[in-house]
Amino acid sequence: MQNELVLLHGWGMNQGVWQLIQPELEFLYSGGVRSLDLPGFGNSATCPSPYTLHDAAALLSEELKPQSILMGWSLGGLFALYIAKHWPDKVSKIILVASTPFFAEQAHWPGIKANVLDQFKEQLVNHREKTIERFLAIQAMGSESAREDIKQLKQLLNRYSAPNAEALIAGLDILQNEDLRDLFTRCPVSIKAIFGRLDALVPYRAIAEMLVLNPEFEYEVLDKASHAPFISHKKEFLSIAKSML
Repeated sequence: MQNELVLLHGWGMNQGVWQLIQPELEFLYSGGVRSLDLPGFGNSATCPSPYTLHDAAALLSEELKPQSILMGWSLGGLFALYIAKHWPDKVSKIILVASTPFFAEQAHWPGIKANVLDQFKEQLVNHREKTIERFLAIQAMGSESAREDIKQLKQLLNRYSAPNAEALIAGLDILQNEDLRDLFTRCPVSIKAIFGRLDALVPYRAIAEMLVLNPEFEYEVLDKASHAPFISHKKEFLSIAKSML
């Protein structure tokens, strides 16, 4: 019996973001495919308060079947890594999508500049919808049909509830502060990843640093894709995903 593939979305999104490729993944993978909302996002029934990665990951782990394959995009990748470490019976393999074990830029570690995340936080307070729209625009960068991609993505996301305000701010805090590099080095399961070379949030240079941490880590790069390769380059993404499952 094959392990279930579980799709975990990124910050500000919900499981609707996967609906463009989930039918194709179900065709490619016979073990079953399910997309989940992170706690506090979409139609998730629970949201920890205060919102921490540990408490949110604990809630999410309860929704997983044993030995699931976790495909985590962006923030969802941090959840996947954290769950694999703390609830290892729930995870058999991780596939990161445009995700690293540490998103913040540091000396000798490429990442998101601190002022970018700070700006998102400030804008969230007064302009939540515009901030998420701006983030959506970043997801579609590199796509030849970016405008249409964003339009379709918004329609899919709007089928689910708006994110909890505390979860939104906490999600940015997790991206800014959670450093899972040690965990990535000692992860109990195999890790594969798909990146976009043009990604503005996960710099291409970060891959080399990840290989230093975990030489067994395997990855593929879509040269013309950005932060959401499964949206902008769906066909190529699915081909790579099939080889990794």
